[in-house]
Amino acid sequence: MAESITILVIVLTLYTLIPTFLMRVFSLGAYPKENTEHGIALTFDDGPDPKYTPILLDLLARHGVKATFFVLGSKAERYPESILRMHNEGHLIGVHNYVHRTNALMMPWKVRKQINRTAEAIEKITGKSPQFYRPPWGVVNIFDFFLSRRFHIVLWSLIVGDWLNRTGKETIKKRLFAQLQSGSVIVLHDSGDTLGADPDAPELMIAALDEFLTETARHGFTFVRIDERFPLNEPEDRLPVDRPKRKRWIAAVWLQWERFFQWLLQVRPIDPFNALLQFRVCRYHGKRIPLNDGQFIEPGDRVIELHLDNATLLGFGMKTRSTMQLAVQLIRTMERCMPHVSERLASDPTLRDVKGLYGVSIIHRGASQLGFTVSDLPKGIFLFCSKLYLRWLLYVIHPQGKRRLDTKTALLTPKMIAISANEVCRRYPSFSFHNPELTSNPLMAGSGYDESMVQRI
Repeated sequence: MAESITILVIVLTLYTLIPTFLMRVFSLGAYPKENTEHGIALTFDDGPDPKYTPILLDLLARHGVKATFFVLGSKAERYPESILRMHNEGHLIGVHNYVHRTNALMMPWKVRKQINRTAEAIEKITGKSPQFYRPPWGVVNIFDFFLSRRFHIVLWSLIVGDWLNRTGKETIKKRLFAQLQSGSVIVLHDSGDTLGADPDAPELMIAALDEFLTETARHGFTFVRIDERFPLNEPEDRLPVDRPKRKRWIAAVWLQWERFFQWLLQVRPIDPFNALLQFRVCRYHGKRIPLNDGQFIEPGDRVIELHLDNATLLGFGMKTRSTMQLAVQLIRTMERCMPHVSERLASDPTLRDVKGLYGVSIIHRGASQLGFTVSDLPKGIFLFCSKLYLRWLLYVIHPQGKRRLDTKTALLTPKMIAISANEVCRRYPSFSFHNPELTSNPLMAGSGYDESMVQRI
């Protein structure tokens, strides 16, 4: 008996667990999850639903948003009018199996039959053959890698648990905003009749989505179909900078660890619409920090500890072809984030006694012109570990990768950056949080920066 269980575990590991891990973490065989300059892709699984899909289509039409629907073939045959409406209103339709059954529990030919039958049903209704496929639950088997000959497998970068009633409208919105950034692939569900889902959960999702789309429109976000997010014939001049596959895998594993770290330490974004600047509130335990405005951060003071979101940095690195471009993007984005820090300090009663903000970074050039005091870290184990970590991080995100680590090593020293809460509020009045031009035009914020502050890092 024990031997049979062992064999079963080995077979399942080889057949589905390892392939699913490789596809989820490293995007092997699927479209990569790195951010690009393309907009946000809204995707919906498990439909069409006779009750909720028409309501959802009305909502998308009202907001002028095009989305992608990964549909079940059995439902497409039952509700062809919904499929035809999706197509006529400019949405993209992809395959999500004929019935909602995991590929892990089907033989390869059964999976092919499910996919082909669904594709035929969609083509019969719309006259167009689907080219994109999402496996139920994002679970695959080892033979699914061969699907790339005909279909483009698409997973997601943002999932919010909207199939459960207990998640609730407010939590759905909070999770959407917490991880939202340009290039995200969001998965939601317009039907609640699959295994593990609550039948009326789509009602809460649609209510949350309505408010979400209203907010994102005010902040200048755009939404695209999957074939616009991942064009099938991408012009060469719009492709991200090429990176070795090994480096992509390293980055993917590292970002999984980063997400765990953020969850563990309750690190969250300052601005829900811009994930770059993250923070947590804690007690300061280092040596006294003298600041440019004459104040000090003392041991025991409550401070905001700043972190840069490495997924966003990786996105910057993939879109830039030089150190200068990376530094300029970083400075401009930081300057856009600072009014949000001021707004939080002014409006959040739990932050009233915060003395200042501080962080440690190897990408610190230009911070002084944003109001930060830049100082050396004291020699010791913390400086040594910080150097190792930040050099590793620079290798992963920097456009020139390892070559940069081998040159100008004197510039690769981590520094402490700090600023008092009073100075933040003085330099970045909270009313700029409500400036629609500053929020909607990412190039306006920071457009007047002094390029001399951008040294080559």
